[in-house]
Amino acid sequence: MKKSPTIRTLSQLSKQGVLPQMTKALEKVAAQFSISVTPAMLNIMSPHNHEDPIARQFIPSEQELNIHPDELSDPIGDQTFSPVNGIIHRYPDRALLKLLSTCPVYCRFCFRREQVGPDKGVLSSQEIKKALHYIREHSELWEIILTGGDPLMLSDRRMKEVITQLNAIEHVKVIRIHTRVPVVDPQRITKDLIKALQGRCPVYVLVHCNHASELTPQARKACALLVDHGFPLLSQSVLLRGVNDDPVVLSELMRTFVECRIKPHYLHHGDLARGTGHFRLSLTKAQHILKQLQGHLSGLCQPHYMLDIPKGHGKIPVGPCYAEQKGEGWVVEDYKNKKHIYNDKEFEE
Repeated sequence: MKKSPTIRTLSQLSKQGVLPQMTKALEKVAAQFSISVTPAMLNIMSPHNHEDPIARQFIPSEQELNIHPDELSDPIGDQTFSPVNGIIHRYPDRALLKLLSTCPVYCRFCFRREQVGPDKGVLSSQEIKKALHYIREHSELWEIILTGGDPLMLSDRRMKEVITQLNAIEHVKVIRIHTRVPVVDPQRITKDLIKALQGRCPVYVLVHCNHASELTPQARKACALLVDHGFPLLSQSVLLRGVNDDPVVLSELMRTFVECRIKPHYLHHGDLARGTGHFRLSLTKAQHILKQLQGHLSGLCQPHYMLDIPKGHGKIPVGPCYAEQKGEGWVVEDYKNKKHIYNDKEFEE
């Protein structure tokens, strides 16, 4: 597909040939949930293919109007744990710093889809000052996670200012960045950005990617630039119906991560965001898929399957279990689905 500017409207999507047809229902979707698709993602979509795994992630669907009673505007309880604007402090030793609420692309399954958009903006200088003050006043905060929106949409200057101030807080030892940018807008990863990120604290970059085809040669080059300059890369993905809910597709994604020096980290169960039910699998189906990776896929490639409990109760691992206690021993299952008895006894000294 010919390179084009970032797409932000239904009419632009229609002109690109990636929107089946304009309907009143789609207009309602666009009025509720933001649209943005970068040239990097448009270039790898298959026009008129409703089942294309890339298009499915970014092109609006009438199914988004189907709201399940259990779905929530704030499914993981961000607002409950936000003591000051821009801070989410849910866990004891780490906090999120939400610097902005805009993204280069708007994923149709996003758990913050009602908090992000081009009109949501960036924290003001005064708001950033208050957020940093909160971090200084809470010495238990060992790690700060930059999120949003996508923090790598900030200018190099503003990013450097924030990183410099975080590095000046003695009890902050690690900085983490959650981003889709290296994949969806790889040209943003420059040496100037890398200089802005460097400082006392190690900076871990968690790259959001859901399908191996997203890791284009340009994306791989952007990721390599980060790794080569000392930034460890880990992955974040979401298990999505019609995108990667297949053990072969999922294996290819995880292997591609490792080939790109990205350590598979979290594979998320779909959150209960409003209008995202067509993407979610049951936990039973998800565990069945994950079980098919065990033993057939290198340990380097195994992600942690995670559920973010609604209303802010935190993440828990919900992957398949291979051991069950029976009396004083255990029944354990190997990757070929064969069960074995393992006697688990402590030796007396």
